[in-house]
Amino acid sequence: MENQTTIQAAAQPILEVNSLSVRYGKVEALHNARITVRPGQIVTVIGPNGAGKSTLLNAIMGALPLTGHAKGAITYLGEDVSAVPVEKRVARGMCLVPEKRELFATMTVEDNLVLGAYRRKRAGDRNYPDQLDPVFELFPRLKERRKQAAGTLSGGERQMLAVGRALMGKPDLLMLDEPSLGLAPLIVKEIFHIISALRQTGVATLLIEQNARAALQISDYGYVLETGELALEGAADALAQNPRVIETYLGLTKKVA
Repeated sequence: MENQTTIQAAAQPILEVNSLSVRYGKVEALHNARITVRPGQIVTVIGPNGAGKSTLLNAIMGALPLTGHAKGAITYLGEDVSAVPVEKRVARGMCLVPEKRELFATMTVEDNLVLGAYRRKRAGDRNYPDQLDPVFELFPRLKERRKQAAGTLSGGERQMLAVGRALMGKPDLLMLDEPSLGLAPLIVKEIFHIISALRQTGVATLLIEQNARAALQISDYGYVLETGELALEGAADALAQNPRVIETYLGLTKKVA
């Protein structure tokens, strides 16, 4: 693990965010945020509701609403993409799995997955369905339900499908917005186990999550976002031992003598 961490630290970043600020009218939702994600890393951003976590993801993806005003620098694979439209960011290998998952409920699991490779098909890649088998290996339950309508799946299965669909596009950067939201504890454990396994695919993962305990357990590096500003950052295992993180986000307090 130490060797892997050393290699990651030396690698050219997949994503660099510098001095990113987002304003909605007179309200500044994000102030001077900075994030770095390297190849093969799982980087997590934790924080309370309203801290600006989803705003951060939307700004990185270029999907902010028209009422938002963003400034700062977003560098992806060594290129400044700050002014690049969202569809072109997707075409270059950035992928966001939104909190609401946004599946096509009446379509089958398999058809939803194949749609995830649409960008590759449109670009003329004849092998665009080639990720189906790897996705089914990662999510055996989806293989069992490949002909089932997505709308009939459980919450956990829908989350698996949303991640699997994203992987069909062979992204270099996968961004996950609250993947554990609304799921039972046992399913959350399974989802995070799968996210951890994404390292084997080589994809870099930026994880936005309220479940700080689960997120830090599988991550390499972490950031704590509070009221639009980064309050803490560091190696995930170090953050998990930080007294402030323990008390505020892990639900533990020091024993009173």
